[in-house]
Amino acid sequence: MSASTSLPIIGFIGTGVMGRSMAGHLLQAGYPLHVYNRTKAKAEALLANGAVWEDSPGEVARAAEIIITIIGFPQDVEAVYFGEDGVIAQAREGAVLVDMTTSSPRLAQRIAEAAKARGLSALDAPVSGGDLGAREARLSIMVGGEEATFEQVKPVVDVMGKTIVYQGPAGSGQHTKMVNQVAIAAGMLGVCEAMAYAETSGLDPKQVLACIESGAAGSWSLSNLAPRIIDRDFDPGFYVKHFIKDMTIALEEAEAMGLDFPGLQAAKTGYERLAAQGGADLGTHGLFKLYRDTD
Repeated sequence: MSASTSLPIIGFIGTGVMGRSMAGHLLQAGYPLHVYNRTKAKAEALLANGAVWEDSPGEVARAAEIIITIIGFPQDVEAVYFGEDGVIAQAREGAVLVDMTTSSPRLAQRIAEAAKARGLSALDAPVSGGDLGAREARLSIMVGGEEATFEQVKPVVDVMGKTIVYQGPAGSGQHTKMVNQVAIAAGMLGVCEAMAYAETSGLDPKQVLACIESGAAGSWSLSNLAPRIIDRDFDPGFYVKHFIKDMTIALEEAEAMGLDFPGLQAAKTGYERLAAQGGADLGTHGLFKLYRDTD
């Protein structure tokens, strides 16, 4: 599909498991797309379909009207946004910065303040739905920042997701994602323990799943990740190492608010055990390996 000149130029930084699909939807929708990723090979499919490669985050920022980032860790976000050749220093006046990384609410607020000081606008817009949601453009996207900025870029965000909700001022998107991760964390413990119980008791786990997923036990994780557990497919839709990062942020924010979350702490401890055993690059359902010998 050829790009329409009426559509804004998009800069996209981070073409990993989720980013490459999200950027691909923008290309298919006709947006001119400039991309950067630390590993260029992960952007090759996008380049083959018409995206323009840039050699640094700063070059992406100079080329684009809307700059989207979805990268790994808060320290990566800080480097990409605040570096000398970073997004904030190099973006055109009036550009909109949209960080879709799951990161710190306080970092999101810092980005918004620094952006405003340079005549830019910033949104924090983390996503939920994993690799499947990214591929099928049905991510949930939770957005913090100025509401007028959200309305300005909503047509772009709509291309990548299905449920897009404005949550409030800067940092609100990240806080909402922490709520999401808190809800998922203990739930994943439950899914893995349930599947381990089904197998160890001699039941057919596929028949068990067919019975319980439409009842009170039903959840996205049970329906989408338990089948992968049964098939011993632990490829990442979302990396264990990134989930540990998210739970660490959530626990820090909870502590700052005077909240005690033993369920979240138990999940984090389990995932740290899995990572220490070499499972950092597995999908989050790889936690099952703590309960059953899957080699």
